[in-house]
Amino acid sequence: MMRFVIGTRGSKLALWQAEHVSALLQAKGAETEIKIIDTKGDQILNQSLSEIGSKGLFTEELETELKQGLIDLAVHSAKDMPSVIPQELELIAFSEREKVNDVVLSLNNQLTLKMAVVNDFKIGTSSTRRRAALNHYYPGIHLVDMRGNLQTRLRKMEEGQCDAMILAYAGVHRMNMSQYIVEELSEETFTPAVGQGALAIETAVNLSAEKKAFLKATLNDVNTEYCLLAERSFLKTMEGGCSVPVFALGKLDGDNLILKGGVISLDGTRQIEGVQKGNKKDALAIGNRLADDIIAQGGLEILEEIKKNKK
Repeated sequence: MMRFVIGTRGSKLALWQAEHVSALLQAKGAETEIKIIDTKGDQILNQSLSEIGSKGLFTEELETELKQGLIDLAVHSAKDMPSVIPQELELIAFSEREKVNDVVLSLNNQLTLKMAVVNDFKIGTSSTRRRAALNHYYPGIHLVDMRGNLQTRLRKMEEGQCDAMILAYAGVHRMNMSQYIVEELSEETFTPAVGQGALAIETAVNLSAEKKAFLKATLNDVNTEYCLLAERSFLKTMEGGCSVPVFALGKLDGDNLILKGGVISLDGTRQIEGVQKGNKKDALAIGNRLADDIIAQGGLEILEEIKKNKK
């Protein structure tokens, strides 16, 4: 019998994701063990993601265990994955994608973002991309930094640290917290982070071919994979990490892949976006083309300005 040690972060959402993967593997006859690994992103909660510099913030410790052969696979939220991963490691599967939208959560079921601007309500988020998009679509909105797992953030909202918060639908749904959703944001305007809604399965390159084949056959959703390859290719060329307000969403229409993406300045005043299409088998090239298009329109200046602000 094939046996897998699954590495995961310790939050309730991360454990849900690892248990979901474990159940899929067990259903195919494998034996599994879940190993919880603390990451820097879980330990440092008193600084914003952009201040810490979030490259590998939620992945580095898991990757160390993969390299040392202490775990067979790491389960990540695909949106947490940096655009470049260590050469000894590889992403071998992406789970079927959940709904990709960002959502507004509040204890006030009448609250909307439009109303929040007028009433100076405090909106909590830890995402640089969401902050920039909120500044763009709702200028003057009152934003507060909101770190921690979903349960911690909900408690902070109950304590009055914010009136509402913005999160990915996927995590909210998986944690059975959908009753707090008061508004679903359109993916046309609030285009999600690269990989949002999918899980990424990472292994060491030297994991046995038999184990890798088993994992790919059991866990990989081919349609999601095409979309994420294009999105991650775009992110890599843009040199974005999850603390940069770069966004992209791939969609399939038959064999055609449509990739929409762009970049937005931190204050929301400048947004550059574009669309590229092509055969899904050219996913990587489509991502590169979109990045080249955004850079040609001035996207690089926005990214340079963001890097300067961080320093």
